[in-house]
Amino acid sequence: MLAGAALRKTGSSWEFASEAALEDFVWDNLQQLSGLKPLKRQYAVKGEICDILALNDTRQLVILELKNTEDRYIVQQLTRYYDNLLDEKPFQEQIDYSQPVRLIAIAPSFHRHNLIDRKHTKLIVDFLQVSVAQINQNFHLQLQDIDTNQTWSIPIPYQELDISSTSSNIPEPPQLLLDWLGACTGEEQQAILKLREKIISFDGRIKEEFEGKNTIRYGRGKAKPVAELYYQRKINKPVIFLWLPTPSSLLFTQRRQVIGRMRLWMDGAVVTYAGHVPEGFGRMRLQSEWDAMPREKRPRNLYWSLSYKSFSPVVINTYKELIQNPDSLESLADLALEKWLARI
Repeated sequence: MLAGAALRKTGSSWEFASEAALEDFVWDNLQQLSGLKPLKRQYAVKGEICDILALNDTRQLVILELKNTEDRYIVQQLTRYYDNLLDEKPFQEQIDYSQPVRLIAIAPSFHRHNLIDRKHTKLIVDFLQVSVAQINQNFHLQLQDIDTNQTWSIPIPYQELDISSTSSNIPEPPQLLLDWLGACTGEEQQAILKLREKIISFDGRIKEEFEGKNTIRYGRGKAKPVAELYYQRKINKPVIFLWLPTPSSLLFTQRRQVIGRMRLWMDGAVVTYAGHVPEGFGRMRLQSEWDAMPREKRPRNLYWSLSYKSFSPVVINTYKELIQNPDSLESLADLALEKWLARI
Protein backbone atom coordinates (compact mmCIF):
# COMPACT_ATOMS: atom_id res chain seq x y z
CA MET A 1 0.00 0.00 0.00
CA LEU A 2 1.41 3.38 -1.02
CA ALA A 3 1.87 6.01 1.64
CA GLY A 4 0.04 9.28 1.07
CA ALA A 5 1.52 12.72 0.51
CA ALA A 6 0.87 16.40 1.14
CA LEU A 7 0.52 18.36 -2.11
CA ARG A 8 -0.30 21.95 -2.98
CA LYS A 9 -1.50 23.65 -6.13
CA THR A 10 0.67 26.33 -7.70
CA GLY A 11 -1.17 27.99 -10.56
CA SER A 12 -2.29 25.20 -12.86
CA SER A 13 0.27 22.65 -11.62
CA TRP A 14 0.93 20.68 -8.44
CA GLU A 15 3.96 20.16 -6.22
CA PHE A 16 4.79 18.64 -2.85
CA ALA A 17 3.83 20.92 0.01
CA SER A 18 7.41 20.94 1.32
CA GLU A 19 10.79 19.31 0.86
CA ALA A 20 10.02 17.20 3.93
CA ALA A 21 6.80 15.97 2.29
CA LEU A 22 8.71 15.01 -0.85
CA GLU A 23 11.34 13.18 1.19
CA ASP A 24 8.66 11.40 3.25
CA PHE A 25 6.93 10.13 0.12
CA VAL A 26 10.12 9.03 -1.66
CA TRP A 27 11.39 7.27 1.47
CA ASP A 28 8.11 5.46 2.13
CA ASN A 29 7.82 4.33 -1.51
CA LEU A 30 11.48 4.06 -2.55
CA GLN A 31 11.49 0.34 -3.29
CA GLN A 32 8.40 0.50 -5.47
CA LEU A 33 9.59 3.66 -7.19
CA SER A 34 13.18 2.70 -7.97
CA GLY A 35 13.84 -0.83 -6.77
CA LEU A 36 16.25 0.53 -4.14
CA LYS A 37 16.12 -0.65 -0.54
CA PRO A 38 15.91 2.25 1.96
CA LEU A 39 18.68 2.11 4.56
CA LYS A 40 18.73 5.40 6.54
CA ARG A 41 17.26 8.86 6.23
CA GLN A 42 18.50 12.16 7.63
CA TYR A 43 21.76 10.38 8.47
CA ALA A 44 24.34 12.58 10.19
CA VAL A 45 27.99 12.11 9.24
CA LYS A 46 30.73 14.62 10.13
CA GLY A 47 28.20 17.34 10.77
CA GLU A 48 26.38 16.88 7.44
CA ILE A 49 22.88 15.43 7.03
CA CYS A 50 22.27 13.00 4.15
CA ASP A 51 18.64 12.91 3.01
CA ILE A 52 18.43 9.23 2.10
CA LEU A 53 20.89 6.32 2.04
CA ALA A 54 19.79 3.26 0.09
CA LEU A 55 21.10 0.00 -1.34
CA ASN A 56 20.59 -1.87 -4.58
CA ASP A 57 20.42 -5.67 -4.93
CA THR A 58 24.22 -5.99 -4.86
CA ARG A 59 24.62 -3.92 -1.66
CA GLN A 60 25.93 -0.90 -3.57
CA LEU A 61 25.53 2.34 -1.58
CA VAL A 62 23.24 4.94 -3.13
CA ILE A 63 23.09 8.51 -1.77
CA LEU A 64 20.00 10.55 -2.63
CA GLU A 65 19.66 14.29 -2.15
CA LEU A 66 16.18 15.77 -2.68
CA LYS A 67 15.11 19.34 -3.35
CA ASN A 68 11.62 20.76 -3.71
CA THR A 69 12.99 23.79 -5.59
CA GLU A 70 15.94 24.39 -7.89
CA ASP A 71 19.23 24.43 -5.97
CA ARG A 72 22.63 25.49 -7.31
CA TYR A 73 24.69 23.52 -4.79
CA ILE A 74 23.26 20.02 -4.94
CA VAL A 75 26.36 18.53 -6.60
CA GLN A 76 28.64 19.97 -3.90
CA GLN A 77 26.37 18.54 -1.19
CA LEU A 78 26.49 15.05 -2.70
CA THR A 79 30.28 15.32 -3.07
CA ARG A 80 30.69 16.09 0.63
CA TYR A 81 28.35 13.25 1.64
CA TYR A 82 30.30 10.88 -0.60
CA ASP A 83 33.63 11.86 0.96
CA ASN A 84 32.35 11.73 4.54
CA LEU A 85 30.73 8.32 4.12
CA LEU A 86 33.77 6.78 2.43
CA ASP A 87 35.92 8.16 5.24
CA GLU A 88 33.79 6.69 8.04
CA LYS A 89 32.32 3.66 6.20
CA PRO A 90 29.22 3.13 8.40
CA PHE A 91 26.89 0.12 8.04
CA GLN A 92 29.66 -2.15 6.78
CA GLU A 93 27.53 -5.24 7.37
CA GLN A 94 24.97 -3.95 4.86
CA ILE A 95 27.12 -1.94 2.40
CA ASP A 96 29.72 -3.33 0.00
CA TYR A 97 32.26 -0.50 -0.10
CA SER A 98 34.30 -2.21 -2.83
CA GLN A 99 31.64 -1.01 -5.28
CA PRO A 100 31.47 2.59 -6.54
CA VAL A 101 28.97 4.77 -4.69
CA ARG A 102 26.00 5.95 -6.75
CA LEU A 103 24.90 9.56 -6.32
CA ILE A 104 21.39 10.74 -7.22
CA ALA A 105 20.12 14.32 -7.23
CA ILE A 106 16.34 14.73 -7.32
CA ALA A 107 14.87 18.19 -8.00
CA PRO A 108 12.06 19.78 -10.05
CA SER A 109 14.66 21.51 -12.27
CA PHE A 110 18.43 21.83 -12.54
CA HIS A 111 20.31 25.11 -12.81
CA ARG A 112 23.02 25.42 -15.46
CA HIS A 113 25.52 25.63 -12.60
CA ASN A 114 24.48 22.08 -11.60
CA LEU A 115 25.39 20.90 -15.10
CA ILE A 116 28.75 22.72 -15.00
CA ASP A 117 29.60 21.30 -11.55
CA ARG A 118 28.71 17.79 -12.65
CA LYS A 119 30.72 18.13 -15.88
CA HIS A 120 33.91 18.85 -13.95
CA THR A 121 33.57 16.34 -11.12
CA LYS A 122 35.13 12.90 -11.22
CA LEU A 123 32.02 11.43 -9.66
CA ILE A 124 28.99 10.11 -11.54
CA VAL A 125 25.85 11.99 -10.48
CA ASP A 126 22.42 11.09 -11.85
CA PHE A 127 20.02 14.02 -12.26
CA LEU A 128 16.37 12.99 -11.85
CA GLN A 129 13.74 15.63 -12.49
CA VAL A 130 10.75 15.25 -10.17
CA SER A 131 7.23 16.38 -11.00
CA VAL A 132 3.64 15.79 -9.88
CA ALA A 133 1.29 14.89 -12.74
CA GLN A 134 -2.48 15.13 -12.44
CA ILE A 135 -4.37 12.80 -14.76
CA ASN A 136 -8.11 13.37 -14.36
CA GLN A 137 -8.61 13.01 -10.57
CA ASN A 138 -5.46 10.94 -10.03
CA PHE A 139 -1.97 12.13 -9.08
CA HIS A 140 1.41 10.57 -9.90
CA LEU A 141 4.97 11.25 -8.86
CA GLN A 142 7.21 11.17 -11.92
CA LEU A 143 11.01 10.97 -12.05
CA GLN A 144 12.81 11.50 -15.33
CA ASP A 145 16.53 11.02 -15.94
CA ILE A 146 17.49 14.22 -17.78
CA ASP A 147 20.26 12.40 -19.68
CA THR A 148 18.49 9.23 -20.82
CA ASN A 149 14.86 10.39 -20.54
CA GLN A 150 14.08 7.17 -18.65
CA THR A 151 10.97 7.76 -16.56
CA TRP A 152 9.61 6.23 -13.36
CA SER A 153 6.10 6.89 -12.10
CA ILE A 154 3.96 5.81 -9.16
CA PRO A 155 0.51 6.97 -8.03
CA ILE A 156 0.19 9.40 -5.12
CA PRO A 157 -2.78 8.68 -2.81
CA TYR A 158 -4.14 12.20 -2.82
CA GLN A 159 -7.67 13.56 -3.04
CA GLU A 160 -8.11 17.12 -4.30
CA LEU A 161 -10.14 19.12 -1.81
CA ASP A 162 -13.47 20.72 -2.55
CA ILE A 163 -13.93 23.65 -0.17
CA SER A 164 -16.66 25.32 -2.20
CA SER A 165 -19.32 24.15 0.25
CA THR A 166 -17.69 25.76 3.29
CA SER A 167 -19.27 28.90 4.70
CA SER A 168 -17.93 32.28 3.64
CA ASN A 169 -18.57 33.53 7.18
CA ILE A 170 -15.54 31.73 8.60
CA PRO A 171 -11.86 31.94 7.60
CA GLU A 172 -10.70 29.63 4.82
CA PRO A 173 -9.05 26.42 6.05
CA PRO A 174 -5.35 26.99 6.81
CA GLN A 175 -2.83 25.56 4.37
CA LEU A 176 -1.53 23.20 7.05
CA LEU A 177 -4.94 21.55 7.34
CA LEU A 178 -5.32 21.37 3.55
CA ASP A 179 -1.93 19.63 3.37
CA TRP A 180 -3.07 17.05 5.93
CA LEU A 181 -6.38 16.36 4.25
CA GLY A 182 -4.84 15.41 0.90
CA ALA A 183 -4.34 11.78 1.87
CA CYS A 184 -7.92 11.48 3.21
CA THR A 185 -10.86 10.24 1.17
CA GLY A 186 -13.36 12.81 -0.10
CA GLU A 187 -15.79 11.61 2.57
CA GLU A 188 -13.22 12.11 5.34
CA GLN A 189 -12.25 15.53 3.99
CA GLN A 190 -15.82 16.80 4.04
CA ALA A 191 -16.46 15.38 7.52
CA ILE A 192 -13.44 17.24 8.96
CA LEU A 193 -14.18 20.47 7.09
CA LYS A 194 -17.80 20.42 8.32
CA LEU A 195 -16.58 19.74 11.87
CA ARG A 196 -14.25 22.74 11.66
CA GLU A 197 -17.04 24.96 10.29
CA LYS A 198 -19.49 23.89 13.01
CA ILE A 199 -17.01 24.56 15.81
CA ILE A 200 -15.68 27.92 14.57
CA SER A 201 -19.14 29.29 13.77
CA PHE A 202 -20.61 28.18 17.13
CA ASP A 203 -19.15 30.96 19.27
CA GLY A 204 -16.92 33.93 18.47
CA ARG A 205 -14.72 33.06 21.46
CA ILE A 206 -13.59 29.82 19.81
CA LYS A 207 -10.25 30.34 18.09
CA GLU A 208 -8.22 28.18 15.71
CA GLU A 209 -4.71 27.91 17.13
CA PHE A 210 -1.59 26.07 15.99
CA GLU A 211 0.85 24.19 18.18
CA GLY A 212 3.94 23.18 16.22
CA LYS A 213 3.43 21.50 12.86
CA ASN A 214 1.24 18.66 14.10
CA THR A 215 -1.59 20.22 16.10
CA ILE A 216 -4.53 22.51 15.37
CA ARG A 217 -6.62 23.21 18.48
CA TYR A 218 -10.05 24.83 18.73
CA GLY A 219 -11.33 26.56 21.85
CA ARG A 220 -10.64 29.44 24.17
CA GLY A 221 -6.95 29.00 24.77
CA LYS A 222 -5.27 25.87 26.10
CA ALA A 223 -7.40 25.89 29.25
CA LYS A 224 -10.77 25.69 27.43
CA PRO A 225 -10.39 23.45 24.36
CA VAL A 226 -13.31 21.85 22.55
CA ALA A 227 -11.58 20.00 19.69
CA GLU A 228 -8.19 19.18 18.28
CA LEU A 229 -6.81 17.88 14.99
CA TYR A 230 -3.54 16.03 15.47
CA TYR A 231 -1.56 14.93 12.41
CA GLN A 232 -0.36 11.34 12.63
CA ARG A 233 2.46 10.80 10.17
CA LYS A 234 2.19 7.00 10.31
CA ILE A 235 -1.18 7.13 8.53
CA ASN A 236 -0.59 10.54 6.87
CA LYS A 237 -3.90 11.84 8.19
CA PRO A 238 -5.21 14.06 10.97
CA VAL A 239 -6.81 12.36 13.97
CA ILE A 240 -9.85 13.98 15.59
CA PHE A 241 -10.08 14.68 19.32
CA LEU A 242 -13.15 16.12 21.06
CA TRP A 243 -13.52 17.10 24.71
CA LEU A 244 -16.36 14.82 25.80
CA PRO A 245 -17.51 13.05 28.98
CA THR A 246 -15.08 10.22 29.68
CA PRO A 247 -16.45 6.65 29.46
CA SER A 248 -15.65 5.93 33.11
CA SER A 249 -17.67 8.94 34.31
CA LEU A 250 -20.68 7.87 32.22
CA LEU A 251 -21.08 4.70 34.31
CA PHE A 252 -22.20 6.56 37.40
CA THR A 253 -25.14 8.86 36.74
CA GLN A 254 -25.01 10.29 40.25
CA ARG A 255 -21.40 11.35 39.77
CA ARG A 256 -20.44 14.57 37.97
CA GLN A 257 -19.34 13.92 34.42
CA VAL A 258 -15.63 14.34 33.81
CA ILE A 259 -14.74 16.00 30.51
CA GLY A 260 -11.63 14.60 28.86
CA ARG A 261 -9.75 14.60 25.57
CA MET A 262 -11.37 11.79 23.58
CA ARG A 263 -9.77 10.36 20.45
CA LEU A 264 -12.24 9.30 17.77
CA TRP A 265 -11.76 6.36 15.41
CA MET A 266 -13.46 6.86 12.06
CA ASP A 267 -14.70 4.66 9.24
CA GLY A 268 -15.13 7.22 6.49
CA ALA A 269 -17.44 9.82 8.03
CA VAL A 270 -18.81 7.41 10.67
CA VAL A 271 -17.42 7.34 14.20
CA THR A 272 -16.80 3.80 15.45
CA TYR A 273 -14.76 4.01 18.68
CA ALA A 274 -13.63 6.57 21.25
CA GLY A 275 -10.78 6.49 23.75
CA HIS A 276 -9.71 8.81 26.57
CA VAL A 277 -6.23 9.99 25.59
CA PRO A 278 -5.04 12.90 27.78
CA GLU A 279 -2.13 13.78 25.46
CA GLY A 280 -0.46 12.67 22.25
CA PHE A 281 -1.85 9.56 20.57
CA GLY A 282 -1.72 7.37 23.66
CA ARG A 283 -1.27 3.61 23.54
CA MET A 284 -4.81 2.61 22.60
CA ARG A 285 -5.31 0.44 19.53
CA LEU A 286 -8.26 -1.35 18.03
CA GLN A 287 -8.43 -5.05 18.84
CA SER A 288 -7.76 -5.83 15.18
CA GLU A 289 -4.52 -3.84 15.42
CA TRP A 290 -3.40 -5.72 18.53
CA ASP A 291 -4.25 -9.04 16.85
CA ALA A 292 -2.12 -8.11 13.83
CA MET A 293 0.88 -7.28 16.01
CA PRO A 294 3.46 -10.00 16.88
CA ARG A 295 2.92 -11.18 20.44
CA GLU A 296 6.42 -10.18 21.53
CA LYS A 297 5.65 -6.54 20.66
CA ARG A 298 2.39 -6.38 22.59
CA PRO A 299 2.27 -5.23 26.24
CA ARG A 300 2.62 -8.12 28.68
CA ASN A 301 -0.69 -7.35 30.36
CA LEU A 302 -3.06 -6.31 27.59
CA TYR A 303 -6.00 -5.21 29.70
CA TRP A 304 -9.18 -3.34 28.89
CA SER A 305 -10.93 -0.79 31.06
CA LEU A 306 -12.99 2.36 30.75
CA SER A 307 -10.14 4.59 31.97
CA TYR A 308 -7.44 6.37 30.01
CA LYS A 309 -5.08 3.53 31.01
CA SER A 310 -6.97 1.13 28.76
CA PHE A 311 -5.22 -0.42 25.77
CA SER A 312 -8.43 -0.42 23.71
CA PRO A 313 -11.05 2.27 22.99
CA VAL A 314 -14.76 1.83 23.74
CA VAL A 315 -17.46 1.37 21.11
CA ILE A 316 -19.08 4.68 20.28
CA ASN A 317 -22.51 3.40 21.41
CA THR A 318 -21.25 4.10 24.91
CA TYR A 319 -22.60 7.62 24.29
CA LYS A 320 -26.10 6.51 23.29
CA GLU A 321 -27.51 7.63 26.66
CA LEU A 322 -26.41 11.20 25.91
CA ILE A 323 -27.14 11.58 22.19
CA GLN A 324 -29.36 9.84 19.66
CA ASN A 325 -26.74 9.18 16.99
CA PRO A 326 -23.41 8.59 18.73
CA ASP A 327 -21.79 7.39 15.48
CA SER A 328 -22.42 10.81 13.92
CA LEU A 329 -19.46 13.20 14.10
CA GLU A 330 -21.88 16.10 13.92
CA SER A 331 -23.84 14.84 16.96
CA LEU A 332 -20.65 14.29 18.96
CA ALA A 333 -19.47 17.79 18.01
CA ASP A 334 -22.78 19.21 19.28
CA LEU A 335 -22.25 17.38 22.57
CA ALA A 336 -18.68 18.66 22.84
CA LEU A 337 -19.83 22.24 22.18
CA GLU A 338 -22.60 21.93 24.77
CA LYS A 339 -20.11 20.75 27.38
CA TRP A 340 -17.62 23.47 26.36
CA LEU A 341 -20.24 26.17 26.80
CA ALA A 342 -21.05 24.86 30.26
CA ARG A 343 -17.37 25.18 31.24
CA ILE A 344 -16.97 28.79 30.06
